[in-house]
Amino acid sequence: MSQCPAEVTEVHSRLLKCALEVEDCRAYWKHAGPDDDRPRAQRAFEEYWFGAKSLERIKVLILNFRLRFDAYPEALAVLGRWPDMDPVTRKVICHWHLQLADPLYRRFTGKYLVQRRDAARPEVSRDLVAGWVKKNAPSRWRTGTQIHFASKLLSAAFSAGLVTSNRDPRPLGFPSVNDAALTYLLYLLRGIDFQGTLTRNPYLASVGLQDTVLEDRLRGLSTLGFRRQGDLTDFSWCHPDITAWARQSIDPNVSAPTGGAP
Repeated sequence: MSQCPAEVTEVHSRLLKCALEVEDCRAYWKHAGPDDDRPRAQRAFEEYWFGAKSLERIKVLILNFRLRFDAYPEALAVLGRWPDMDPVTRKVICHWHLQLADPLYRRFTGKYLVQRRDAARPEVSRDLVAGWVKKNAPSRWRTGTQIHFASKLLSAAFSAGLVTSNRDPRPLGFPSVNDAALTYLLYLLRGIDFQGTLTRNPYLASVGLQDTVLEDRLRGLSTLGFRRQGDLTDFSWCHPDITAWARQSIDPNVSAPTGGAP
């Protein structure tokens, strides 16, 4: 019996070498599949998956993208068959997958930035974020690492549309989330282990979808049903999994992977 995919819970520093990387993610979705007799990084280098990037840089990208996307093979199969995805949706999906793979980024975007938006001045600065990292990072991280990580958090959040400037003070914002992106996330979360519920989690909170705002959006979706009665919520799914949803909504040729996550 295969193990259910899950969000990453062990804190790490991989963000220092690989932030959101939206366009490189797009290239990876297009090409990623079962490995042939060559290591995937070597193949990507020879076939210019990522343009003229060095082999060493490609190794870093492949390592990170395996954890962000290969760990959720059904979702990766969907992303590889979604050629007309608009740029804003591409950013928000990259953001969600980075959240899945990085618990500090998930906590930063799904809790800290949410709290900052409720403050008198909904903005952040590099010093504020560095202070947050100092409190939340492992004690083994030195000051230089903490500062560098804070910079990478801000860079990724800016690329995702959660921070609207790369200069202090940095106003906070929300990316646009269309129905296809929201439905993708819900079907993805339905099939994995994560902390929270389908209506309360850092993935939705990070993009401003909470409480009545979220519930109004859920009621408007065509491929699932949502009802609330008091404190009880109920989802009714039109499809058994993300693959079946994508066959109807994205591309009829989407197929489920035959093996588990690598």
